[in-house]
Amino acid sequence: MASSSKYDVIVIGGGHNGLTHAAYLQRAGKKVLVLERRHVLGGAAVTEEVFPGFKFSVCSYVVSLLRPEIIRDLDLPRHGLEILPLDGTFTPMPNGDHLWRVNDHGLTRREIARHSRVDAEAYDEFGKAMQQMCRFVKPILNMVPPDPTSLNPKDLGKLLFLGNRFRKLNAQEKYDQVQLMTMSAIDFLDQWFETDVLKATMSASGIIGTFLGVRSPGTAYVLLHHYMGEIDGAFRAWGFARGGTGAISEAIASAAREAGVEIRTKAGIAQILVKDGKAIGVALNNGDEIYADVISSSVDPRNTFSKMIEARHLPGDFLEDVNRYKYRGSSGKVNLALDALPNFTAMPGEGPHLRGAISISPSVEYMERAYDDAKYGDFSRHPYIDMVIPTLTDPSLAPPGKHVMSCFVQYAPYKLREGNWDEKKEAFGDTVINTIAEYAPNIKDIILHRQVVTPLDLEREFGLSEGNIFQGELSLEQLFFLRPAPGWARFRTPIKNLYMCGSATHPGGGIMGAPGRLSALEVIKDMKGGV
Repeated sequence: MASSSKYDVIVIGGGHNGLTHAAYLQRAGKKVLVLERRHVLGGAAVTEEVFPGFKFSVCSYVVSLLRPEIIRDLDLPRHGLEILPLDGTFTPMPNGDHLWRVNDHGLTRREIARHSRVDAEAYDEFGKAMQQMCRFVKPILNMVPPDPTSLNPKDLGKLLFLGNRFRKLNAQEKYDQVQLMTMSAIDFLDQWFETDVLKATMSASGIIGTFLGVRSPGTAYVLLHHYMGEIDGAFRAWGFARGGTGAISEAIASAAREAGVEIRTKAGIAQILVKDGKAIGVALNNGDEIYADVISSSVDPRNTFSKMIEARHLPGDFLEDVNRYKYRGSSGKVNLALDALPNFTAMPGEGPHLRGAISISPSVEYMERAYDDAKYGDFSRHPYIDMVIPTLTDPSLAPPGKHVMSCFVQYAPYKLREGNWDEKKEAFGDTVINTIAEYAPNIKDIILHRQVVTPLDLEREFGLSEGNIFQGELSLEQLFFLRPAPGWARFRTPIKNLYMCGSATHPGGGIMGAPGRLSALEVIKDMKGGV
């Protein structure tokens, strides 16, 4: 059955990037329809009441990378967005000691000095160096990647801009920048610090979204990627969205609807319709066909090009590049409904140390051994776990006196050596709980409910191929003008009027919104020129 509706743009996927993309296009005067397969908006940035009275940020659980220009342009605070500060990181240690870094610089410096006075001195210099490197990289986040093989004056101008920025750095800054792009997180941190637990906890930011270990080359850049988080213009600021991460998606959706965007849920796409090399519409799972001048996909390349488009419509070399694109999901989630707060041996009782992130990353060896298990196709026997208890700052997420705890877990490789995730799901959950119990012995006694989310769940339920939370690894060969494929990093595709606008495009993953915004600006530019 064919629909008579005609839109300027159809956006596939109602995650935060797809919604951002739609909002910018509608504000530019386009008639936009967003189609979301699930019953709820947000993609991986979603809040769901998994158990009665308990609301979880099922996948993404903290915010730091959301671009300030998007917050301003869409006036997201007016649409309900409120970010609550995440105060520091508490790392319990097996020997009963701990490391607790907070947002107060003086207190953090004294805490590090308790472990090493040398590291306390180095911490200031490290922070200054990282801020300088962030300032160098930040303009790239708002740039459509140039094609380095092109003689187009605009592309050459961007390359010249980047070259001049690098040339203006002093010798030490150039050295730091090159190291950051090539080294492992640990090798980079080894140059600054001597305290094992400090390096282990800081290196964790370098492995998120990758199937790499803390000693793997390239993870230093991923560390920087997460270091660039901004809230109110402050580097390295992390927080919770009141109402869970779904509140971010809902705020963007509210801004989009206010502008005039039409949004439909439970509207899965069976096929992108292509005629004479042009995208002309979509066919829904229910058989309806909807037509538009432009189709923008916020889902990943595998779902877009292998599942929604017939291979005959795509060049062979492009399909080869898309098929080589690496996902390699390596993480899972365990969400807990709690009757009380966990009691950590390293710092007993309730207190502000529970209001920030709680990191099970006691040593560099611990982190690397967790990766060793994954390399050979097993989930980590002693995993890296990043935990938050958002109900301590947002009590609305649970009944009075109860709590929710979100546990991000690495490593949980998508491809297992033996068995499958359906068989090993509960064993994985048990391993996570047992690991937490080594540091907070009361955890098993206070769990009311638990939700285990494996890489296979992320693929099946949220459409993330191989369970990669960033729609593809943030590895060096998949960044900037190589994301998602060489020659196709400018949000366009070999099919005319078909664009990409999700995390598989530049500048990558996280609750950032930048891919959605940048791609929308390119669509607007092309439509003015008459695509």
